[in-house]
Amino acid sequence: MVSPIQLASSLCLFSLLLIACLLCFVQQAYSSNPKPTKIGLGYTLVSVEEVDGALLGLLQVKHSNYIYGPDIPLLRLFVKHESENRLRVHITDAKKQRWEVPYDLLPREQPPQSVSSKKKKKPRAVAEYSGSELVLTYTSDPFSFAVKRKSNGDTLFNSSSDESDPFGPLVFKDQYLEISTKLPKDASLYGLGENSQPHGIKLYPNDPYTLYTTDISAVNVNADLYGAQPVYMDLRNKGGKGNAHGVLLLNSNGMDVVYTGTSLTYKVIGGVLDFYFFAGPSPLNVVDQYTSLIGRPAPMPYWSFGFHQCRWGYHNVSVLEYVVENYQKAKIPLDVIWTDDDHMDGHKDFTLNPLSFPRPKLLDFLNKIHSIGMKYVVIIDPGISVNTTYPVYQRGIANDVFIKHEGQPYMGQVWPGAVYFPDFLNPKTVSWWADEIRRFHELVPVDGLWIDMNEVSNFCTGKCKVSPGSVCPIPIVGGIPNATCCLDCTNVTPTRWDDPPYKINARRVQAPIGFKTVPTSAVHYNGVKEYDAHSLYGFSQAIATHKALQGLQGKRPFILSRSTFVGSGKYAAHWTGDNKGTWEDLRYTISTILNFGIFGIPMVGSDICGFYPKSLEIDGTKNLTLLVNTEELCNRWIQVGAFYPFSRDHSSYISPRQELYLWDSVAKSARNALGLRYKLLPYLYTLNYEAHVSGAPIARPLFFSFPSYVECYDMSTQFLLGNSLMISPVLEQGKTQVNALFPPGTWYSLFDLRNTIVSKQGTYVTLDAPLNVVNVHLYQNAILPMQQGGMVSKDARMTPFNLIVTFPAGSKDGDAQGNLFLDDDELPEMNIANGYSTYVDFHASVKENTVRVWSQVQGGKYALEKGWIIDKISVLGLNGGGAFHTVMIDGEPLTSVSNNVKVYTTEHKYLYDEGDERNKIEMVELKGLNVPLGKSFSLNWKMG
Repeated sequence: MVSPIQLASSLCLFSLLLIACLLCFVQQAYSSNPKPTKIGLGYTLVSVEEVDGALLGLLQVKHSNYIYGPDIPLLRLFVKHESENRLRVHITDAKKQRWEVPYDLLPREQPPQSVSSKKKKKPRAVAEYSGSELVLTYTSDPFSFAVKRKSNGDTLFNSSSDESDPFGPLVFKDQYLEISTKLPKDASLYGLGENSQPHGIKLYPNDPYTLYTTDISAVNVNADLYGAQPVYMDLRNKGGKGNAHGVLLLNSNGMDVVYTGTSLTYKVIGGVLDFYFFAGPSPLNVVDQYTSLIGRPAPMPYWSFGFHQCRWGYHNVSVLEYVVENYQKAKIPLDVIWTDDDHMDGHKDFTLNPLSFPRPKLLDFLNKIHSIGMKYVVIIDPGISVNTTYPVYQRGIANDVFIKHEGQPYMGQVWPGAVYFPDFLNPKTVSWWADEIRRFHELVPVDGLWIDMNEVSNFCTGKCKVSPGSVCPIPIVGGIPNATCCLDCTNVTPTRWDDPPYKINARRVQAPIGFKTVPTSAVHYNGVKEYDAHSLYGFSQAIATHKALQGLQGKRPFILSRSTFVGSGKYAAHWTGDNKGTWEDLRYTISTILNFGIFGIPMVGSDICGFYPKSLEIDGTKNLTLLVNTEELCNRWIQVGAFYPFSRDHSSYISPRQELYLWDSVAKSARNALGLRYKLLPYLYTLNYEAHVSGAPIARPLFFSFPSYVECYDMSTQFLLGNSLMISPVLEQGKTQVNALFPPGTWYSLFDLRNTIVSKQGTYVTLDAPLNVVNVHLYQNAILPMQQGGMVSKDARMTPFNLIVTFPAGSKDGDAQGNLFLDDDELPEMNIANGYSTYVDFHASVKENTVRVWSQVQGGKYALEKGWIIDKISVLGLNGGGAFHTVMIDGEPLTSVSNNVKVYTTEHKYLYDEGDERNKIEMVELKGLNVPLGKSFSLNWKMG
């Protein structure tokens, strides 16, 4: 007979087994993502206190469930107004420390590790925490919070949910975090990258937005690409006035972001919820506030704003010599020649191929190009060849610098064959990497480094080894490297890190997150899981590379990185990866480049003419069609690419050659567009300075300058350089006109200053755009500094300056302004007070028929030593018809200062005018001024 105690024990055991089976069933039921729309009942705010101006609270789960794993029962809430325009909301486990983006990689304030033990205030049902610009309100049960703009009461973020919402309240599990915000229908959102957006720069409802660094080419639209940028800008128009704000979720784990048009939901597979809200209210304010947190963009050397030429397939030094020579013959500007891994010995980092790139011949070539001011940049991939005769590998093993899996360096495969991947979270790796760069620089004095495949990319998946007797990498056939996995690989033993309960939409197919990368159960320094740190790989490599280059010679580094994260712009430039030679890809590049300006990475460009060919299935007939299409496409692409902040032609070994001199028509377009770029170099370099001190993008969406003009909110086919120079390219095959949007005001053609468009309310204008023409217009109230151009930036920057001053057409009372920054671009830092720079504010006014142009100079000694002068000033949009009176400079008649000055008056031509009356407007040009740039001046004359 069974005793009552035995019976009770048996029933208890049976109950426990039944519960365990049910939990197992529930977890399995949701492991393949049937994705319930609402999970759980959220949390209750059970206590709150104010400590040192911040709010600290505890959140308790209302009702546990096991969808995607058990809830974390108790959370810690930290809220602080970190500045007058930045609010932080941080939510994490109250009992256990969780993974966060390392504070040494991205320095910021650390929240308290625990809530104090003193008696805490019971929270009110609804309460408010107010700052200078932003106000946070919270509801205790279920917990939610809202962020409002103090000036107009607009709700910027609202995490509450009700029955009618498609999302539920806060969810916080070990491997699944979810939080949502309501959005008004008229909110325009931008950001959340990196991806190729087929619908343009605005986020598009129900398009997938997955953030997880992945090596798939940029031809894949709406997919998680090379970078992870979990920040967006929200622009709204209320009462005819545009206001912008920014939202950053600082989290490096993989995530899906679901945007419906009226809500946005984050679904994150780990880490913490660490939100930053930026008040704006202008788009420029948002980027300024954002980069003040994540780090200001890196100063770039002057030469990096010249034109760059690269190809995967420059097989020897003679090819480089040939390319440079042909650019010079075609009179197309060129500053930098690049090599992909062609210079390497067996694709191994920090080596030279002794046959095709013998060191003496390469050094002779570099001496020649360096003597005329040109530069040389090479690629480095992170994978280090597993080769016991390879010194870089030997030193890496000796210093224990590689990512580990099951206690051993993890073996993957890229171009050299079997490789190990350096762990850039390890301080020893950073030192080893710097030493390898130093050694290589002593071998070859390169001018910059290109860090590629750092998502990190792997040709194989799983746990791999080299099979005895196998050949890996597979030999090159027909000059084409093979990316097929040739290691002996098996699936890793599945852990919760390799197979998380929630599947993000990786590669747009819910691919395993360890597919063709390092297994996510691999381990970095201090036990950090690849699962958490995966999307930081390129960022951490950029930091290590920047440190190495800056310590090498004390010069300003130039680094180009494919993979990026929040803060990468502080160390590196970026290009948009492996695109394709199609008209669609050309259009996509504009949106991607503009988004990276919002991400705080303003030095960005795309492969001009396309990395891959239009078609990979090429027979005799298609080849002919391909080449014809490429010629027209390259014409139009260089007309866009000449105005990318980073301007580089790059192609794959499987693509037809596409150097700009290969077609007469493309060479003509290149001379035209790049010729203008080289005249604009001082303007671009000044924008580089503005980016470094305020985060301001170099290339900008139109709404940055016209935030209240709703028509330009989704404009993705035109863009601005700075706040006043607009590029309106042809982006469709066979077109010889472009229908361009002109926001309200007066616009002047930069290729023909006489041509004027007056757009009183804002309008579209059809512009002629023959094959070799790109339309570039300068807005009113601007002063644009330009030089004379040249074949190399070193020569171009020593030519005389021109100033173009623009007033609204026929203005009798107007102002204009501009600025200019010049320095010794080899210095690591950009600042005005170092004695090696000059900063000039330019001003102009027209009032009571008096025109005045003047400057205010800081650090003029540097410009005076360089001998820079202003040769010509052109003043546009003046009310015409009157006499021209004596020109005065610094209080003296100009004729008493110089007899060489020529004054020209030209009538403007209206290409478009919305008004009924067309006043006569004139341009006045003064040439031969010879005014020292480094000395403040004042120039004035009377009209009429």
